[in-house]
Amino acid sequence: MRNEGQLRDDTVPGAIAGAESTSEDYVTMGIGGQTFGIPVLNVRDVLGPQNITRVPLAPEEIAGSLNLRGRIVTAVNMRKRLGLPSENFVATAMAVVVEHEDEPFSLLVDEVGEVLSLQSARREAVPATLDARWRDVTQGIYRLDDRLLIVLGVADVLRTIRTDSI
Repeated sequence: MRNEGQLRDDTVPGAIAGAESTSEDYVTMGIGGQTFGIPVLNVRDVLGPQNITRVPLAPEEIAGSLNLRGRIVTAVNMRKRLGLPSENFVATAMAVVVEHEDEPFSLLVDEVGEVLSLQSARREAVPATLDARWRDVTQGIYRLDDRLLIVLGVADVLRTIRTDSI
């Protein structure tokens, strides 16, 4: 959900007024040199490189499917989804398994990092200067000591991918 139209809190640059001072846990992942995070409660599994079967006529963001303990999981090439180069990426990608509308999806990323617990009040709104493809899937950002953490919305990432034809 976007934070547009809400009052800003002047004590924390970009923070939303009235945001609770609770913390949120995020699984961090690297995609194309940028750090992203998704809420830890959305993550079902983290896997090393997998054998992925290409699905004919699937949208370009769909790398294919994989078998996870007897379940067919749609693999999403996050580099393609974010408009980044993805040549030879799928064979070495890590997989972050999430569920959306009772269906499992594997988000293919360069690397999976640590779990960070961050104060909700420090989350900032999505910058207007962020690339439109990234802005559409971003729920907010955190300024960390040495990098920016972009919070991805799982539903937003999967919303525009047409999986009904897979």
